Amino acid sequence: MFPMVMMAAGLLGTLVLVYVAFAGPSPAKAQVRRLESLRERHSKSTEIVAQAQLKKIMSGRPTKMDGVAQRFLPNPALLRKRIEQTGKPWSIGQYLIASVALAIVTATLITLRGAPIFLAIFVGLFVGIGLPHFVIGRLIKRRVAKFTARFPDAIELMVRGLRSGLPISETMGVVATEVPGPVSIEFQAVSDKMKIGRTMEAALQETADRLGTPEFQFFVITLAIQRETGGNLAETLANLADVLRKRAQMKLKIKAMSSESKASAYIIGALPFIVFGIIYFINPDYMGDFFIDERLMIAGGGGLIWMSIGAMIMAKMINFEI
Repeated sequence: MFPMVMMAAGLLGTLVLVYVAFAGPSPAKAQVRRLESLRERHSKSTEIVAQAQLKKIMSGRPTKMDGVAQRFLPNPALLRKRIEQTGKPWSIGQYLIASVALAIVTATLITLRGAPIFLAIFVGLFVGIGLPHFVIGRLIKRRVAKFTARFPDAIELMVRGLRSGLPISETMGVVATEVPGPVSIEFQAVSDKMKIGRTMEAALQETADRLGTPEFQFFVITLAIQRETGGNLAETLANLADVLRKRAQMKLKIKAMSSESKASAYIIGALPFIVFGIIYFINPDYMGDFFIDERLMIAGGGGLIWMSIGAMIMAKMINFEI
């Protein structure tokens, strides 16, 4: 009875840690922050702008939990960059808490099902390390897709501003206020860096390094070449917007042509797990040996490794870069 109570207490404590790590602010505090953000964005006072920049710098300072995470994680700089690419206000410490919580919960649940302790630890580590990494990757892809879809519209808005006589820095501010989604956030960050003295090339290159998209890198290279050689910037950006739209159309065509292969790969990859789940539901004693018998565990692990290799090969075969 005592071990069950200890496991339940551990699960409850883990869930509390996850809630504390990712719980958002209260509605009253969130409303105050939104009002302050609007006042800082639209205010003309240099004092208010300086206070906003100082607040951003202070908020980016690492906490004690971040310091602990940097000691245990192998590459904290790369992890911090990946978290920033998601656009979420998460820290490395919160990432570490979530990973440890998932590992503990998974290992405890598998142990309660009667699995060996070493298998429970292995599966817990696999879930605790793999699931947050997978979630971060999915969030990055979703945000990059939203940015890429809106980016040609932002460039065309800049073209209209340049043709009306506005400088390039002012057109970036217009994009930051008019275009929704990640485009607004990234261009607002560029404008803020330029206000505190950073050059436009440096601010844009930092954003390009953080996003990691070729579309924005094309934009940065175009501006750099135009500054060196001169010419009509509005016409150059208009051509770039047209190229990016055609690039997006080509990606959609390739996605449609490879959709049948992807569907086949998904079905083939999911079929063994579906069959395993159905048989386990019908006869749990028969399939339960996979979690007890060492020979079956080794055979199942080998099968998972070979399936992973096949999935990677199929993913490379249907993945086309433009």
